[in-house]
Amino acid sequence: MNAAHAHLPVAIVTGAARGIGAAVALWFLEHHHRVALWDIDGATLAATQARLSQAYGADGVMATSVDVSQSAAVSAAVQGLDQAWGRVDVLVNNAGIAVFKPTLQTRLDEWRSVMATNLDGPFICTQAVAPFMLRNAPHPQGGQRGAVVNIASISGLRASTLRVAYGTSKAALIHLTRQHAVELGAQGIRVNAVAPGPVDTAMAKAVHTPEIRRDYHDTIPLNRYGTEEEIAQAVGFLCSPVASYINGQVLAADGGFDAAGVGLPTLRRDFG
Repeated sequence: MNAAHAHLPVAIVTGAARGIGAAVALWFLEHHHRVALWDIDGATLAATQARLSQAYGADGVMATSVDVSQSAAVSAAVQGLDQAWGRVDVLVNNAGIAVFKPTLQTRLDEWRSVMATNLDGPFICTQAVAPFMLRNAPHPQGGQRGAVVNIASISGLRASTLRVAYGTSKAALIHLTRQHAVELGAQGIRVNAVAPGPVDTAMAKAVHTPEIRRDYHDTIPLNRYGTEEEIAQAVGFLCSPVASYINGQVLAADGGFDAAGVGLPTLRRDFG
């Protein structure tokens, strides 16, 4: 290992091959972390690893193909990381999938698949990673040994059309965040969640029609989608020492979407 990297803290980012996960990984590299990229999409993961390694050095980037819903695979990935780098400081549970279908058309196997990745995955990963965080010496500011951030969703705070499985999984993830914060916080591991609103990911650009985008713009007080980089900055803040007294919280990075009430779009157009 390059001696210049050996002292750097280590962040694990799941679902890191693309989108928000890749942006989060980039944030940590820019802020002097080594980063373990986990994703089930091996080909895209390899391309992301190559791009980040070229920019930040191969010694600071590790990629592992992992299905976060499989406890044996997660355990093996953590063991491999421990053997290579010897520590874990941050876990970002970003991996997630979605099925957007009406409630009565959502099959049980689709429901279970969403729950396995979006809810079981963060449970499995946190349970596997926390013991390694507990080996860390407490940080001089606040006594932190590690930080976990779960990527929830505005759909976990507000019910919406076609999201019976996805929204329920994210609502449950928010409560899991609080459960872990209560139990692990006493041991020096802070656990928080970021709930993104609509974000201009490649998927959103592909599936959101102009009409859908217009509806979102009318509903979001900032009148725009967020960026992947803005979500990454929120995650980085919650993991940093400046957030040392924040635990068990849900940060809605949503342009005010969750705060907006019925009728706001019309009022804003007429009186804004």
